[in-house]
Order: sequence, then structure tokens, then C-alpha cells
Amino acid sequence: MDVIYPRCAGLDVHAETIVACALWEEEGKIQKDIQTFSTFSKGLGDLLEWLEEHGVTHVAMESTVVYWKPFFAFLEGDVDLTLANPQRIKNVPGRKTDVSDAEWIAKLLRHGLVEKSFVPP
Repeated sequence: MDVIYPRCAGLDVHAETIVACALWEEEGKIQKDIQTFSTFSKGLGDLLEWLEEHGVTHVAMESTVVYWKPFFAFLEGDVDLTLANPQRIKNVPGRKTDVSDAEWIAKLLRHGLVEKSFVPP
């Protein structure tokens, strides 16, 4: 499958934490880094710094509630953002964790398989 976004990240957004998975290729191998950030101001700054350190250009995020709104506004303009509809990117049933969700979102985005939800200005 073709790689559309070589340096991307998936975010699983919750009320108090954001689990992030960055994916990139190095020496022919896919690399990943997974971190958990706080949803408070310092955590958002740390998340943006972490994304920049990894050279992430595209980010997809999933949130089943309105928790995504402040993070979307914070990151908008620094990276290309995609708000994913959770129903469209469901992971396979079974052992589901925030970490596996973030990694799944990143993998789908890497191959251009995440459809953008409309976010009004």
C-alpha cells in the first residue's frame, strides 16, 4: 500500500489525556513513538513540541465527544489536521486500548485512509 503521509501521527483524545502515536520511516523500517499528554495547557505545548521534534506534518484525531475542539484549535495552522469520524475508523474487535487506537489512527492516516470530517471555521 502506498504511503501518502510519511511523517504522521494519530491522536486518541479524552477528557484528561491525549494518547499520540507518531509514525515515520527510517533506514527502510517504520518507526513509532507513543506518548501520553495532559489536556491542560502545558500538555498541549508538550504535544506540539513532540510533533515538531518528529517532523510530523499530518495529524488525525479521534474523539467521540467534543473533547477534540480545544486541541483542534490549538494545533490548527501548525500541522494538517484531520478530525476522524470514530464510526469510520473502527479498529477490529477485541483488545482495545488508547495506545492501540492511536497507532491504528496513525497507520490509517499514513496510507490516506482517513476521511476528514467537516469542521466549520
